[in-house]
Amino acid sequence: MKFENYMILEFPSKSANEAFARSAVACFAAQMDPTLEELGDIRTAVSEAVTNCIVHAYPEGFGIITLRCRMLKDNVLDIVIKDKGVGIPNLEEARRPAFTTGGADRSGMGFTIMESFMTSFEVSSQPGKGTTVHMRRKIKQRQ
Repeated sequence: MKFENYMILEFPSKSANEAFARSAVACFAAQMDPTLEELGDIRTAVSEAVTNCIVHAYPEGFGIITLRCRMLKDNVLDIVIKDKGVGIPNLEEARRPAFTTGGADRSGMGFTIMESFMTSFEVSSQPGKGTTVHMRRKIKQRQ
């Protein structure tokens, strides 16, 4: 698929980098002239995806998170967030609202939030090899 512009970031799975990733995607998406609501939805979905990598992918330490954004035709923002961590053994269970392996302080709503804020949402994972979240958001054309 052709794209108009893109960016690729790679960073360690440190909690401080969640805000960096969210802000970087928001700055990149700003080129598409989104509304504040659209921008907020995108920031939240990216925050949830990166937080999942930080909390779940590398429980024994730090690893690498790769984030790719592309501006596709028809004003679609394409976002891929990938880790090479422990993977998810049961995706169906993990996508269930309120399911978490992160302890009592986690809501288990990450995938649900990502899916509700984006136009399309896919997640794939292989135990021992990592997880990939692929999200797209159609940005409304403003007059």
